[in-house]
Amino acid sequence: MTNTPPNDDKPNDNKPDDAKKTASLISSISSNSAILGFFAFICTAIIAGTYLGTKDNIIEQQRQAQLKALYQIVPKNQHDNDLLDDNIPFEAEALGHRKNQTLFLARKEVLGEQQPLTLIYPVTTRDGYSGDIDFIIGINIDDASIAGVRVISHKETPGLGDKIDLRKSDWILDFNDRRLGDPDIEGWTVKKDGGIFDGFTGATITPRALTLSIANALRYHHQNVDSLLQRFDARLN
Repeated sequence: MTNTPPNDDKPNDNKPDDAKKTASLISSISSNSAILGFFAFICTAIIAGTYLGTKDNIIEQQRQAQLKALYQIVPKNQHDNDLLDDNIPFEAEALGHRKNQTLFLARKEVLGEQQPLTLIYPVTTRDGYSGDIDFIIGINIDDASIAGVRVISHKETPGLGDKIDLRKSDWILDFNDRRLGDPDIEGWTVKKDGGIFDGFTGATITPRALTLSIANALRYHHQNVDSLLQRFDARLN
């Protein structure tokens, strides 16, 4: 009797099923990718719409915050112009600037003409205990006295150096109405160094740095006020 060898060439009945599974998998992946893409588009559209919808509000909030700080230097009822419109780009290494800043001018109408009242300088002292201290200082045009000083940003130690902030103490108000010569140059530092300004217990570096920087701003104003006012006049012409 002759044995018939097994037929190894018998067709694989599973091949059609495998092909169907592969096709189904590819279709599923494509479908999921399309769904994910659609949701990504929708999310992007929502975020973009939210940003555009709130952009004007953000700009207005920034404007109001800036005005609030400026009005603390020159109250709204003491000048006639819009401080956020009456300004020029300004950068002075002598005042610690690391980038372009904005110099503001308050004006008051006198005999029908707008007269310069106060220049409001942005200043940075780089000698704070914990880094830069940014502040604005208003200097009156008529007698070069200080209209006011307000710290805008700092990283000084809470409970110690942060007393430079008006929200923490009224230390900063001691500079109001001061000018070069009041006190004399030796007096423009903290009492520990022979000056007239109070220091902070456990935090001498911060008030010393700010006091010296304020005196430096007064000197800068004395040397540059005329040329700065000319820039403002040129802007109007």
